[in-house]
Amino acid sequence: MNALNIFLMISGPQIAIIVVVVLLLFGGKKIPELMRGLGSGIKEFKNASKDEENEKIEEEKK
Repeated sequence: MNALNIFLMISGPQIAIIVVVVLLLFGGKKIPELMRGLGSGIKEFKNASKDEENEKIEEEKK
């Protein structure tokens, strides 16, 4: 079974259980902080990949 099939099998009740478990583990106050950290991490990853693409383009022009 590959990862895509596992994600397709998740439905409404499973998502609700996951949300409850996350709330129990981290608490309501920590979740916005975690999401901010996740968002900034994704932003940094995108910026790094753009920089890498620009460097490749610069090398190809030379």
